[in-house]
Amino acid sequence: MIRVVLAVFLCIASAMPAFAVNPDEVLADPALEARARAISAELRCMVCQNQSIDDSNADLARDLRVLVRERLMNGDTDEAVIAYVVSRYGEFVLLKPRFEIKTMVLWGMPVILLIVGATTLIVAARRRGARLAGAPLSDEEKEKLDKLLRS
Repeated sequence: MIRVVLAVFLCIASAMPAFAVNPDEVLADPALEARARAISAELRCMVCQNQSIDDSNADLARDLRVLVRERLMNGDTDEAVIAYVVSRYGEFVLLKPRFEIKTMVLWGMPVILLIVGATTLIVAARRRGARLAGAPLSDEEKEKLDKLLRS
């Protein structure tokens, strides 16, 4: 029994990740194929969402890989291919989003909210402290307090 479990574990542990690019998709020109693979590694599979189209076996990922290769064979630059795919599928298709105003706001919002929250807590604590401190006791109030404490 232990040998079977060990054999299964070794088979699973030794499995190498397989790329999803099919042999019929590979371009004859090695330079174009390298560019296609580099672009495919930057594009998100819209079905799997956390895999690049280079790693995904989904039909849509295959279609995108073919589209990338067609655009490269037609003479498009890498940037033009990426721009074309983004125009069709939106910014979400990029695994690494571009640095723009909306991404700055998205990534900066937690810091802004942390600063606003900390400021709110500090102001509330100071107001509470001022309320608790109150005005000092008058002489008359001190005498009454002393009488109450003695009795």
